[in-house]
Amino acid sequence: MKALVYGGPGQLTLTERPKPELQEPGDAIIKMLKTTICGTDLHIVKGDVPTCAAGRILGHEGVGVVESVGVGVRAFKPGDHVLVSCISSCGKCEFCRRGMYSHCTTGGWILGNTIDGTQAEYVRTPHADTSLYPIPAGADEEALVMLSDILPTGFECGVLNGKVAPGATVAIVGSGPIGLAALLTAQFYSPAEIIMIDVDDNRLGIARQFGATHTINSADGKAVDAVRALTGDRGVDAAIEAVGLPATFELCQDLVAVGGVIANIGVHGHKVDLHLERLWSQSVTITTRLVDTVTTPMLLKTVQSRKLDPTRLITHHFSLDNGVDAYDTFRRAAETQALKVIINT
Repeated sequence: MKALVYGGPGQLTLTERPKPELQEPGDAIIKMLKTTICGTDLHIVKGDVPTCAAGRILGHEGVGVVESVGVGVRAFKPGDHVLVSCISSCGKCEFCRRGMYSHCTTGGWILGNTIDGTQAEYVRTPHADTSLYPIPAGADEEALVMLSDILPTGFECGVLNGKVAPGATVAIVGSGPIGLAALLTAQFYSPAEIIMIDVDDNRLGIARQFGATHTINSADGKAVDAVRALTGDRGVDAAIEAVGLPATFELCQDLVAVGGVIANIGVHGHKVDLHLERLWSQSVTITTRLVDTVTTPMLLKTVQSRKLDPTRLITHHFSLDNGVDAYDTFRRAAETQALKVIINT
C-alpha cells in the first residue's frame, strides 16, 4: 500500500509499505477514505517530537471503512463507515476511567506517533470499540475528518480549559486551523468578545468571517496595547495559545486579566519563560492538555444538527499520490492560504 512516511528531521516520502494486519483482539483494519495533515505532523517532520521514530507512517485523523476486526471487537463490523479518533482509548485503565483518554496506558496519541498512522491506504486501529465512532448515514464524511482532532482539540484544550463563559472576553493567539477551531466552538458559550491575534491578514479576515468580534495583526509588536485598549486596560478573561512558540505563550501572559486563564493548545518544541514575578499575585490559572476527545460525540451531534460546519476549515484537496505536495502547501500556509487540506486515499 502507499503511505506517507517520516524518514527523520526534514524527510518525508510517499512509500510502498505492507498492508497492516490484525495484532490484538481489539484491533480493526480500516481502509482509509480521507485524511488530513495536522500542525503536529509538521512538528514531527521538523524533528520536534522525539517519540516519533524515523520510518513511521504519519497521520492521526480521518474517516474510512472497516475492512476487518479482531475477535474482541463488538461495536463494529466490516463495511461500517467510521471516524478514526486521534486518541486511542482502552476505556478500562485508570486514566480512561478519569476521562483522560490521551493518557491511556495502552493507547493515547499513538497513531502516527508510536505506531503507524492514517496517512496511508490502510491503518490498524487498536481498541477499536472505544476509539472509532460510527458515521451516521448521509453524513458529510469530509466534514467529519475535522472531528478526528482539530475541533475537539480547540474545544477541549482551548475553550473548556480556558473556562470560556457567557459575557467573557477571549483572546485567541493564532488564527491557524486550531485557533479557528477554538473560535468556532467558543461561540457555543456566547462570550462578549473574541479577539483573534495573528500576523497573517488573510487568516484574520477568515476569523472575522467565522465570528471574531475583533482582529489584531501582531506583527508591529503592539498587540498588548491593542487588547488593553479594547478591554479598558484589564486584559482578557481567557487567553488561548494556539501556535506553540515561546513568543506567543509570553504574549498570552501579557494579555490575561487578573483572575483569568491562560489555556495552552500549541505544541511546544522549545522552552518558554514563565513570568511568575508578575503573575504570582494575579490569581491566574495556566492550563495544559493533550486532547482527550471526550467531546467527540457531542461535536458529532452539533455537526449533524448543522449548528457547526467544519467544512469551512477546508481549503485544499489532494490525492495520496500528491501527499508530499499537500505537506508543502500546508507548511507554506502564509503563501498558499491553506487551512486544512483533505487527502483522498
